[in-house]
Amino acid sequence: MASTNQINKVVELIAVLGDWIILNFSLFLLLFYWKNVFMYSAFSCTTSLMMTSLSLCYLACSASRGKAWSSREIRADQLVLRVLRNVITFSIFWACIMTFSGISIFSPLFFVVYFFILFVVLSIYRIIIRHSLIIYCAKGKHKRYAVFIGGGNNMQMLFEEMEGSLASIYEVVGYFDIVPNDIFSSQCPYLGSPDSFADFMSGKTSIKHVFCSLSMEQGRYNFSIMNYCENHLLYFHGVPNVCKGFPRRIWHSMVGNMPILNLRYEPLSKMENRILKRIFDIVLSGIFLITIFPFVFLIVGSIIKLTSPGPILFKQMRTGLNGVDFLCYKFRSMKVNDEADSKQATIDDPRKTRFGDFLRRSNIDEFPQFINVFKGEMSIVGPRPHMLSHTETYAQLIDKYMVRHFIKPGVTGWAQTHGFRGETRELSQMEERVKADIWYMEHWTILLDLYIIYKTIVNVVVGEKNAY
Repeated sequence: MASTNQINKVVELIAVLGDWIILNFSLFLLLFYWKNVFMYSAFSCTTSLMMTSLSLCYLACSASRGKAWSSREIRADQLVLRVLRNVITFSIFWACIMTFSGISIFSPLFFVVYFFILFVVLSIYRIIIRHSLIIYCAKGKHKRYAVFIGGGNNMQMLFEEMEGSLASIYEVVGYFDIVPNDIFSSQCPYLGSPDSFADFMSGKTSIKHVFCSLSMEQGRYNFSIMNYCENHLLYFHGVPNVCKGFPRRIWHSMVGNMPILNLRYEPLSKMENRILKRIFDIVLSGIFLITIFPFVFLIVGSIIKLTSPGPILFKQMRTGLNGVDFLCYKFRSMKVNDEADSKQATIDDPRKTRFGDFLRRSNIDEFPQFINVFKGEMSIVGPRPHMLSHTETYAQLIDKYMVRHFIKPGVTGWAQTHGFRGETRELSQMEERVKADIWYMEHWTILLDLYIIYKTIVNVVVGEKNAY
């Protein structure tokens, strides 16, 4: 609901501002009391650079707060775990930035003390915000009383959303429908048929909101109810009857003055976001192709030629953006075989060469795909492209499988950084991969791409059990 979202946005703004103050004030105080270790003042230019990088890195690493504030089910320990996860990610990221920028973080002890203080203070701050929101909502001063017209499944879902959100501004008095609905929540009483709506509302000055969702057959009630609301200072809200066949979460857009319902929000459907992502891909892939890749190609190509007969590059048709096939490049990691276009690699695959096994585990075999990125056939981050035979098979077996092709495939992706890579022995493994790909498509930001690239680099350095 619009007003509920406003409450959540205010809480999130308070959280972000508080984070910024805590981050910088904690660093400033620690530098000030640590002055015996350092040879400069806490007010130096270096301190300013550290504080600036600190703020930018934390905003880049901090996960979206969203339901952490509004859901009644979030516990204090879950908030603390979220803070711990964010602080660990942030500390690694910031240390790397400081190292590469040449700004010393002075000592490991300073580093550990600062992030421990940060974790403790942010955890307390989160719990205070949560507790304050609970107290505020318990007073009920923000509540708006409402009635429902219609008792279908979509109204039941709306009631659950209102009841499940701590910051919901609506308290539902009851519902009107042709007949009582047995599946409707018992907490929302039946008030009678829509014909009795006007009589019931007479004298009910506290009820100001009417949510209406009647079927086409019952549409004759809509105009009289709307007119009553307009003439009695009541807010009328039309609730689309889209439960059957539509997901719980849908988005709307406008074509002129006509509202259109969409199955999902896709940030990359906006031209400005596609241009931003394309510029990002061109710059990073271009730098990589003219600096690192020539040396990698020379070394890796020579070893491939010396260790096994066949070409240096393995080329295979894969499914790309909008289901259009393209030629995908990789360093050849297997012996030339007839099953390359139909069979996935397994952990002890006899087709792999000894050097090829190293290439796959280190992900170096994917480096030539930066050529695909520069050409515009792929993106650095996106769903991994599958061979044509797998696309054909899984499109028949997995619901919404083809949705992942609404965006360009990537060299790395959200699914790969969360363990969904390698051989898919069970159908459920591919289903989880598809869910992760769709999640990425619906939540894309340039900061998310940077985070996935960072996670990919960490996984390459640490190693992955599914990389084979």
